[in-house]
Amino acid sequence: MEPLYQQTLKQVHEIQSLMGRLETADKQSVHLVENEIQASIDQVFSHLERLEILSSKEPPNKRQYAKLRVDQLKYDVQHLQTALRNFQQRRYTKEQQERQREELLSRTFTTNDSDTTIPMDESLQFNSSLQKIHHSMDDLIGGGHSILEGLRAQRLTLKGTQKKILDIANMLGLSNTVMRLIEKRAFQDKYFLIGGMLLTCVVMFLVVQYLT
Repeated sequence: MEPLYQQTLKQVHEIQSLMGRLETADKQSVHLVENEIQASIDQVFSHLERLEILSSKEPPNKRQYAKLRVDQLKYDVQHLQTALRNFQQRRYTKEQQERQREELLSRTFTTNDSDTTIPMDESLQFNSSLQKIHHSMDDLIGGGHSILEGLRAQRLTLKGTQKKILDIANMLGLSNTVMRLIEKRAFQDKYFLIGGMLLTCVVMFLVVQYLT
């Protein structure tokens, strides 16, 4: 377990360093840095699943400490994932505002014989509506991300709980039938979790369609 833990801890530190580069990255390279960070975060989550299993196999006198270290890593990477999402959303909003400003400045004036009319009211109303939609999208994405992160954390917890139950069952000498029932229930819980994630995505999509 220790080599994998140290490797994962090193990756978390590397992600933290990459996060510092985001603020200074130019428009051409910021996407590459974001993709690199996301790939590293995904790999860390994969390692955490393995570490959850390995920590449950530690000797009883070391098991609690091992689990605490894994939980701390999990908290750190979830915090980094949230920070990355927030940065991407701020960047997206800023780019949208810059495009709107450029479009507004590039609008042509309409000239009549007696006066010159500048269609500003319509543009301002349109810009105000877009701002409201952006704020709603921010709230929606933030809420959806929190839900998905919670589901992911629950999935890791369920895997650890399943392993612990199986270990206890082996210690107590339960029958194979009971063991199969426990595994079947865990398998069903997995599908409930996936179903909940899919339902959340569908609801987010429908809300986005409604708002836009």
